[in-house]
Amino acid sequence: MQPLLEVKDLKVDFGMRSGPVSAIRGVNFTLYKGERLGLVGESGAGKSVTGFAILNLISKPGYIASGQVLFEGKDLAHLTEEEMRQVRGNRISMIFQDPMMTLNPVLTVGSQMVETLLAHKKISPQEARAIALDKLKRVHIPSPEKRLEQYPHEFSGGMRQRIVVAIALLTDPALIVADEPTTALDVTIQAEIIDLLLELCESEHMGLILITHDLGVVAQTTQRIAVMYAGKIIELGDTDKIIHQPQHPYTQGLLKALPQSEHAGTRLNQIPGVMPGLTQLPTGCAFNPRCSWKQPVCTQTIPSLTIAKATGCQVACHVVESQTKVEV
Repeated sequence: MQPLLEVKDLKVDFGMRSGPVSAIRGVNFTLYKGERLGLVGESGAGKSVTGFAILNLISKPGYIASGQVLFEGKDLAHLTEEEMRQVRGNRISMIFQDPMMTLNPVLTVGSQMVETLLAHKKISPQEARAIALDKLKRVHIPSPEKRLEQYPHEFSGGMRQRIVVAIALLTDPALIVADEPTTALDVTIQAEIIDLLLELCESEHMGLILITHDLGVVAQTTQRIAVMYAGKIIELGDTDKIIHQPQHPYTQGLLKALPQSEHAGTRLNQIPGVMPGLTQLPTGCAFNPRCSWKQPVCTQTIPSLTIAKATGCQVACHVVESQTKVEV
């Protein structure tokens, strides 16, 4: 079966006066039609940069230094801007973190949705309006006819995010990249948006890449997880296995830091130290200054992804017992 998306040895650099700095350092993963993948990690891990690189939206001084982003057989990393317009917003849609930064405050919701459709499809404004109305119904917006005539400031935060999801669905994309889509929302609305994305992926058979720092969210939503640290994937595999049998010490630290009801009233666990800056990466494994498992080899050699014996997931750790090296 041909993957919908295949990212091969992706490297993203940012040009600095002192020379290029690598933000993404050789990322590899695949996504099949209808599959849901979570990109997880702390701020600075490279999750959002990876998502933006897939859509070729890296702003200067950033650029894709090497690697491939194969989507439906096309290498998006080397398409012209005009060629990318046929893919971006059409076959691949992105849901951004803050809906108020996505929506134009001086245009009605209907105007923005119709404008998006007319930019990608050869249809009349009347047909575009009918599609927009249908998508608002799909994301469970009450009184959709009335809502088309309203402005973004007239909606609540959760409703605005539903509007953004509806806009992402306008062209019936094969893949949605959702960058922290629930960060600015309260817990109840977060759950509603996640349930909505899950429902739409299953009914429309769309692929989903969910970018988040919250392992609790991906545990409910995705089928596979890629844990990122300092621009690399350090654990990749089945969601259930990684949540219940994490192999990498960083993944274990993220899970232990989640609030647990049985530990109510006690201090939260935390991973000591902070994510290293891009210009201050340690030698060897980037996680070694924060790792309690550290061995001499960890400060000398960058670990390759291997298949962990315990779970069959891919793990980049010198200490985890493995079966074989992953070929990339």
